[in-house]
Amino acid sequence: MSDVILEVNQLNTYYKERGEKKKHVCKNITFQMEQGEILGLVGESGSGKTTLVKALLGMVKDKEGAIKLNAKMPQMIFQDPYSSLNPSKKIGWLLQEPLRIKGGFTKEEREKKAYEMLKKVGLNDNIFNHYPRQLSGGQRQRVSIALALMLEPELLIADEPVSALDVTIQAQIMDLLLKLKEEMGLSILFISHDLRVVYKMCDRVLIMEDGEIVEQGKVEEVYKNPAHPYTKMLLEAVTTV
Repeated sequence: MSDVILEVNQLNTYYKERGEKKKHVCKNITFQMEQGEILGLVGESGSGKTTLVKALLGMVKDKEGAIKLNAKMPQMIFQDPYSSLNPSKKIGWLLQEPLRIKGGFTKEEREKKAYEMLKKVGLNDNIFNHYPRQLSGGQRQRVSIALALMLEPELLIADEPVSALDVTIQAQIMDLLLKLKEEMGLSILFISHDLRVVYKMCDRVLIMEDGEIVEQGKVEEVYKNPAHPYTKMLLEAVTTV
């Protein structure tokens, strides 16, 4: 069996705004993620997906339970790369920033790695001197993926990474992620509300409703024989998967 890269046991998270009653967001979340797999996390808006991810990254203070992360420096890929890329900096500068922060690299080494990563995500060298606003949505998402990979993480958390793209570009980015997963030995937690995308991308899937994991298992099994009414409802809303 593969090594476990992420283990979550009885995770509960809470959120409280000033003057409001404390809200129980994630409720007794338990799952494992294997090294090298793509694990889908599916749920409608407000289901608790974002809070769960924040908890995994140590961004939620009010929580109970155990999170064991056996991966160095997990990185995020966001839904909207334009808002996550500094518009005042060129792509080459942005790609080198994680290496600057980490330290131990010469200017030549940083630039070489940035150019190599552009090639790895299917972008031309001339992108190095472009600003984010000069790129298409698909190109910006490729840059966002390259940026997430600069420190060679073992775990990527992809938060709705193709939902803002048209269908053709969606397919290209999905193919790229699958290729990079094989080339770099990545594990990917793939968050989406799109059941078709999850079916194509993921090995296993977690179905989340109202802060709880209501069903989990291999994608093929969950999609063909859903056990929970919420899973059945989501699948019935999709004509084909």
